[in-house]
Amino acid sequence: QVQLVESGGGSVQAGGSLRLSCSASGYIPSCMGWFRQGPGKEREKIAHIFTEPGTTRPLSAWYADSAKGRFTISQDNAKKTVYLQMNSLKPEDTAMYYCAGVSDACFGEYEYWGQGTQVTVSS
Repeated sequence: QVQLVESGGGSVQAGGSLRLSCSASGYIPSCMGWFRQGPGKEREKIAHIFTEPGTTRPLSAWYADSAKGRFTISQDNAKKTVYLQMNSLKPEDTAMYYCAGVSDACFGEYEYWGQGTQVTVSS
């Protein structure tokens, strides 16, 4: 089984940065994603990173338009941790952020979810 635990959320002013971490117990699924759900909004995926199954070689990363140029997803296999570096934060980035994993295609259903970490960006 896989358990995911997020950390690194907090309150920042617009223009600031945060780095979210997602630590996995067990193993890291081949596809790891970051999602967020803002107040009154639907959950959206903002980034994922895909590692070739059976290896530690990252093959690709994907970003939602809202994250491109500002957010970077990365993975440290030795630490079994996935990161989301968020720069130039905006008030509209305020949301609960979740990491999730799936041992299959990145654009399908995710099997494993963390409990979330809150990010609040003030203007």
